[in-house]
Amino acid sequence: MTAKVLIVDNDAAMVAVLRQHLEAEGRAAIGVTSGEAALTALRSDDIDVVLTDLVMDGIDGMAILREVQQRDPQPRVILMTAFGSLETAIEAMRFGAYDYLTKPFKLAQASVAVTRALDDRRLRDENRRLREQVDKQTGVDSIVGRSRAMHALFDQIAAVAASDATVLLLGESGTGKELVARAIHRRGPRRDGPFVAVNCAAIPEQLLESELFGHEKGAFTGADRRRRGLFAEADGGTLLLDEVGDLSPALQAKLLRALQDRAIRPVGGSEDIQLNLRVIAATHRDLATLVKDGGFREDLYYRLAVLPVRVPSLRERPEDIMLLAAHFLERAARALGKSLEGFDDRATAWLLAHRWPGNVRELENVVERAATLATGPLVTRENLGVEFAADAPGGGARPTLADLEQQYMRRVLDETSGDKRAAARILGVSVRTLQRKLKS
Repeated sequence: MTAKVLIVDNDAAMVAVLRQHLEAEGRAAIGVTSGEAALTALRSDDIDVVLTDLVMDGIDGMAILREVQQRDPQPRVILMTAFGSLETAIEAMRFGAYDYLTKPFKLAQASVAVTRALDDRRLRDENRRLREQVDKQTGVDSIVGRSRAMHALFDQIAAVAASDATVLLLGESGTGKELVARAIHRRGPRRDGPFVAVNCAAIPEQLLESELFGHEKGAFTGADRRRRGLFAEADGGTLLLDEVGDLSPALQAKLLRALQDRAIRPVGGSEDIQLNLRVIAATHRDLATLVKDGGFREDLYYRLAVLPVRVPSLRERPEDIMLLAAHFLERAARALGKSLEGFDDRATAWLLAHRWPGNVRELENVVERAATLATGPLVTRENLGVEFAADAPGGGARPTLADLEQQYMRRVLDETSGDKRAAARILGVSVRTLQRKLKS
């Protein structure tokens, strides 16, 4: 849709020249010679940018600025001012004006200011839509996603949650397997029981058995009291065994027995303790290959993989990158007490082009750091402060701006199913410009 600019000035000749110039550049321009007429236009039309004189008879530029601030979404306001009132124009920017032009100015300066204001309006509107989509696209139990891969995952969560069978979550590190496990627990018959999670790779092997199954007083040096263990703590609920592929052969055997008998024996104990709980296991490793190589018990693998669920990597769900980024930015901004509206074009292009080897966890860390460093309303590429991974396009070299532009255009076209008109609207260019860039 053609951008619409409202030009306001008591000088009719000035209005006519600006209107003719902007229309020649493909803008839709409305020209009025009073503040009263400007307010009428604002209330009856969808204006993107207001180019207004600051000092006018009757309703002046500041009054128009105040009116604009009552609108949602807000048009961008560019003030035109004589040198003598320059200080007032700068002060107006503190109250929400986007930019100012000092009279006399060249028409090319007006073109640049309007273009920048439209780019800013488009960016902020896109980021606002992303924030709205975050509210709508939270999927299952606050898991953010709108991609086909995530909708398939949501369906799997709903299907396995109703069962009480053991679930095996497969997926790369950082994909959110614990979030999925919590969602399964909350939607299942044990939702009122405890949810207990343990990372099997984070606890030394000599302590893990006691951590899982508990121990009796005096079972080993330092065991000065009886300990229940995580299996017992999860009784009546769900136990998540994260990174189960890292268990030693001895612990694999004990875990198999616990799953088979639904009972555990604490270290140093002489009697079994019967338990009633659901076990969810998770791993980033290829357990089937480990079984073939002798690194994981085949009988335990089949006991765990009753209901296998694969959590997709971020590379498989590129449609979710900006949705997740907006979600993490909003959360970080709230924690920091900042007002952050989204990401500028270069930051967006980088986020979309990065390979994300660390998946959602890496994206979250990058956005949180950027939110801390950001000084303006939009996060910049510099705020992100990270380089492309070695597997990025171009063999690890930094991409050019043309590369990023091309990658972003392709991504938008994918999201719009090849609709060039819709893609051009999102990109803020004409269909002809988009076609030319694609052809080149």
